[in-house]
Amino acid sequence: MNIAERERELEVLIRAKYPLIYILSWEERRVESMLVRIAAQLKKRLFAWTVTTGVTAIDTVRPTEVDPGARSALEVLAHIERSRESALYLLRDFHPFLGSSHMPPDPAVVRKVRDLVQPLKESQKTILFLSPVQWLPPELEKEVTVVDFSLPTLDELSEALDRVIRSVRRQGRLRLKLNSEEREQILRAAQGLTVSEAENAFAKSVVMTRQFDPEIIITEKKQLISKSNTLEYYEALEEMDYVGGMSDLKVWLHKRRRAFTEQAREFGLPEPRGLLLLGVQGGGKSLIAKAVSAVWKLPLLRLDMGRVFSELVGASEGNIRAALRLAEAVSPCVLWLDEIEKGLAGLSSSGRSDAGTAARVFGSFLVWMQEKTAPVFVIATSNNIALLPPELLRKGRFDEIFFIDLPNFEERQEIFAIHLLKRGRDPEQFDLPHLARETEGFSGAEIEQAIIAGLYDAFETGRDLEEGDLLRNVAESIPLSQTMREQVTSLRNWARTHARPASADVSSRRIVTRPQEANL
Repeated sequence: MNIAERERELEVLIRAKYPLIYILSWEERRVESMLVRIAAQLKKRLFAWTVTTGVTAIDTVRPTEVDPGARSALEVLAHIERSRESALYLLRDFHPFLGSSHMPPDPAVVRKVRDLVQPLKESQKTILFLSPVQWLPPELEKEVTVVDFSLPTLDELSEALDRVIRSVRRQGRLRLKLNSEEREQILRAAQGLTVSEAENAFAKSVVMTRQFDPEIIITEKKQLISKSNTLEYYEALEEMDYVGGMSDLKVWLHKRRRAFTEQAREFGLPEPRGLLLLGVQGGGKSLIAKAVSAVWKLPLLRLDMGRVFSELVGASEGNIRAALRLAEAVSPCVLWLDEIEKGLAGLSSSGRSDAGTAARVFGSFLVWMQEKTAPVFVIATSNNIALLPPELLRKGRFDEIFFIDLPNFEERQEIFAIHLLKRGRDPEQFDLPHLARETEGFSGAEIEQAIIAGLYDAFETGRDLEEGDLLRNVAESIPLSQTMREQVTSLRNWARTHARPASADVSSRRIVTRPQEANL
C-alpha cells in the first residue's frame, strides 16, 4: 500500500464516522503529517493529547494549548465528550490505560470509551489512538478499527532517500548518482526501518563509504533484532565457495539470486517461499543457510523455537506472532529454523501435556507460511524426518525439499581442499584422492574436525601439518554413518522417493565407513 492509498484509507474511515480508530505506528511525526492533510481536506480541526501536556491543537503553525489540565485518561475523554468542534482527536500512547500483558485495563476508562461510541457516531468527532503497540481489552475489540501504519512503504523510504541525497548535495561534498537497480537495492535493504532509522542509516553509509552501501544499511536492522527474545541476527560471513558439493542445490539457489527484485515481479515470477533441508548431521545444512544469506545479500535471522514457549498463558502464541511480524518487518530476509524437529517435539501429545500450546504455535506458523506475502525466505533444517508432522512437508509450504547426503568421492576432495585452504594450507601439498578414499562415510563436519585435530597434533610437536596427521585422526574417528547406520539408511531410503537430491549422484551411493568394508 503506497502513501496515497494509506491516506485515502484513513480518510474514508473518518468520513464514514468510524468512532474509534487505532493507528499502529512508531512514528508520530509521519502519522501527524498525514492527519494534518486529512483534517484540512475534511475541514476539521486536529487536536492531540499526551499524558504530559494535555490537549493541544496541532493543525496550526505552532502547537497551541487548548486544555492543559486534561492530562488523565478520563479527563481527556470528558473533554472530547463536551467539545462541540468538528474535529479529530489524536490520543498518543493511550494503550496503557487499555491494559497490557503486564497490567489489567482501567475499568473506568474502558467503560467511558464504550460510552462515547454512539455519541461520536452522531457527531463530527473521531478519536484516533496512536501507539507503537496494540493492546485492546475484549470489550473494545468490536468497537475499534485498527490501521497498521507501523512501517513506511517503499515510496516513503524513497522520499527519505531523496532528502538525504539533497542534504549531501547542498553540502557540496559529494554528487551521488544512483541507477534504478542500485536505488531499488538500497530501498530494499532499508525495508523494516522507520523513516527516521532509514535516514540515519543512509547518512551513516555516506559518512563511512562516501556512497550508499546496502550492507551497511542492512546491519542497522540488527538493532531491531537485538531487542527480540526469539530471533537472532547472524552476520553473513560464509560464502558459497566454503560449501563443498551440493551442485544441484547450488544451481537452484543461483537461479533465484535475483528473485526479490522488481525485475522478477515484472517478469511474472513470484518470490521464493523457502527450502526444507533434510540430511545426516554434519552434512552442511546450517552452512547453506548462512551462505544463502551472504550470496543473496539478505539479513539472516535465526528463529529459536525454544525461546518461543513461555509459562504464561497465551504468551507462546504471542511470541511466535511477534517473531514472524518482526521477520516481515526486516524483509526481504532469510529466516532460518535449525533442527526444526526439536522445536516441534511433543506436538502429537500437545493436548495432554501443555493444553495444546505447541499445537497452536505450530498452527500459527503453518498458516503464516502458507499465507505470507512478505519476502521472507524460510530455510528449515532437519536431521530426523520421522519427527516432522506431514502437514509441514506438503507442497506449498516450501518451494522444494532437498536431501543432503554424505559427500561422495569428488565432494570429499573438495571439502578437504576448502578447509585446508581456509586454514592457510596449500591443498596441492596433500594427496586429496587418498584422503577422500580414507574418509568414505564421513560427513563434511567430520572431515573438518579431522583437519583441526591434525593441526593440534602438528602444533604440539612444533612442525607444520602433514598428511600423516590427517590420516591418523581419520583412522581414529568413528563416523556417525557407522554409529547410527540404521537411522542414516532409513533416512536415505525415504529421501529417494520424497526429496530432491542436493547432489546429482545421490541415488548411487551407499554407506561404507571404511574402504575395506566394501570387500566384506
